[in-house]
Amino acid sequence: MGQRILLVEDEPEIASYVTRGLIYEGYKVEHAATGAAALAAARERPPALVILDLGLPDLDGFEVARRLRAGPPVAILILTARDAVADRVAGLEGGADDYLTKPFAFEELLARIHVQLRRSTAMQQHELLRVGPVLMDVAAREVRVGAQRVELTTKEFEVLELFLRHARQVLSREQVYERIWGYDFGAESNVLEVYVRALRLKLEAAGAARLIQTIRGVGYVFRDEP
Repeated sequence: MGQRILLVEDEPEIASYVTRGLIYEGYKVEHAATGAAALAAARERPPALVILDLGLPDLDGFEVARRLRAGPPVAILILTARDAVADRVAGLEGGADDYLTKPFAFEELLARIHVQLRRSTAMQQHELLRVGPVLMDVAAREVRVGAQRVELTTKEFEVLELFLRHARQVLSREQVYERIWGYDFGAESNVLEVYVRALRLKLEAAGAARLIQTIRGVGYVFRDEP
């Protein structure tokens, strides 16, 4: 493997445990105990993935994630003791790709790292997805409707990519939550509806018809035409 991982963790025991485990798995690991040190390390030695604690002694982890997102593309996995749904939502909407709470099993952390690195590798390959008038360049992270470019956030892009890869297939809410966020927010959450609504508005503003259709009581389907 040999891919570089930046571990941002201020608890020495956890940092040592995770570092040893990842090195044993063949990764190159750099440890930063503060947000400022993490941002400097990411800027000078760009990692493939960042494991980010939220409770840092200087900068809030959410702020670190926001600043990382302003730089070169990098996968961000939040690893924290904060297990409230509000924190999960804030982390994921703030730019994180995954969210894992402490205490955790190292095997699960490793599996989530593998998923994020595979996703990053796939995005680096030049792949085009076209369904109806919508064209997505996966590597460039560009979406167009006809000749018009559509600006999407990170999560909007990932949700749309899932729909395009499974065009004309009905996807349940649970399937989308699991594949994009790694868990189900629950029946009371409207997180997915917010992203679907934003995607509809942006695609339709660019000239597309209502391509993302709601299947009441089930989920959504992306069709070539309404």
